[in-house]
Amino acid sequence: MSIRWLLSALLAALAITAPGGPAMAQISLPGGLGGSLPQTPGLPVDRDGLDGLVRGRLEQAIEVPRRLQEMIRRSRGALEADPEGWPVVRGEVVAVDLSPEGRRRALDAGFTVVREERLAALEMTTVVLAPPRGLSLQRAVERLRDLDPDGSYAFNHVYAPAGELAEAGAAPAAAAMSGPQGGRGRMGLIDTGVDVGHPAVSAAHVVQRGFAGPARPAPHGTAVASLMVGRAGAFSGAAPGAELYAADVYGGSTAGGSATGLVQALAWMAENAVPVVNVSLVGPRNAVVEAAVRRASGRGMLIVAAVGNDGPSAPPLYPAAYPGVIGVTAVNGRGRVLPESGRGPQVDFAAPGADMAAAGAGEGYVNVRGSSFASPLVAGLLSRRLQRPDRDSAEAAVTALAGTAADAGARGPDPVYGRGLVAADRRIAPGAVGARGRLNR
Repeated sequence: MSIRWLLSALLAALAITAPGGPAMAQISLPGGLGGSLPQTPGLPVDRDGLDGLVRGRLEQAIEVPRRLQEMIRRSRGALEADPEGWPVVRGEVVAVDLSPEGRRRALDAGFTVVREERLAALEMTTVVLAPPRGLSLQRAVERLRDLDPDGSYAFNHVYAPAGELAEAGAAPAAAAMSGPQGGRGRMGLIDTGVDVGHPAVSAAHVVQRGFAGPARPAPHGTAVASLMVGRAGAFSGAAPGAELYAADVYGGSTAGGSATGLVQALAWMAENAVPVVNVSLVGPRNAVVEAAVRRASGRGMLIVAAVGNDGPSAPPLYPAAYPGVIGVTAVNGRGRVLPESGRGPQVDFAAPGADMAAAGAGEGYVNVRGSSFASPLVAGLLSRRLQRPDRDSAEAAVTALAGTAADAGARGPDPVYGRGLVAADRRIAPGAVGARGRLNR
């Protein structure tokens, strides 16, 4: 993290005065790398605990590199860092739709094919190449681009911190399916595994598949799934009774959450005609994921994604920032954007993402906070309007949802609340279900 980042956060702390809130135990979950917290003039934000949040950001400026190093260290050689510090699968370069000539040049230069997969539902082929001995991964990508200027090559980025993966890997494998057959609508979830035995999820029809080993339940995916299809007593998600295709891209693998895993999961959704897919994960721009998102969107699938929780000055995070993806930010119980939420043209809607309950450990509930928990609500609402993948119907569904949005912030669409606040009535107060503890991101 740069000195400029630290100064920005310090200025934010000096510019905003607020009473400090109680300390929050945080669980490391999929999210982006640090960002600053400057105050936007005239912007209503959640001031509760803001002093602590700014202090946390200052600590994060130091801790993020350590966490990245720890993630790579704990991978036992499975991961390394790209030039910007993002974790990537060691020794893997991914090519999209590699041409015969590009393949020949790569093989002649000493590259070897590790694996190849045809993703027919997206009309896309990925080829994972290993560089020649002694060639760094960065130089390998540069070399391939020099050899094949028309080709598309990328690092195999990993989209989650290690802490969540360690917890998920220790859990038993998840059941493949739960609940009765059928239901209203169909949605997809690309995340960690889901605990289909949780009371909030057990009545839903969940089809689960692992893309980094067997699917394994974890807190993040379970909470997000409950906000999509959950229903139990006083608790209800945005689309209770809908069918959910849950793709666990982490599993028990040290290289879980990879770009290739995300692409395989998205292709699985396309194979099963899933019209709306929620991705509460963020990462850097990646040519492989971008190609898959573009092709899925071109087939009439709506992809809904969290914009991230790295502050208003953080760069756009992906997949939320890809064209055609519905980016969602989070608001608190008063309908005000969270100070840590991302800002920019990638924000399409705001939805509740704090001061609300979601499925927690065991049979209980947890108080959640972050854009991860806002995007599933938007996905649920869109799934009620889009029954099958179709470009015209997808556009109409988004337009219809925008017509129900409550304008917030500046008049009209803006980079803070997007087209406005939706799903305000889908917030379940933590006290209504006896939620305990907190889950952030």
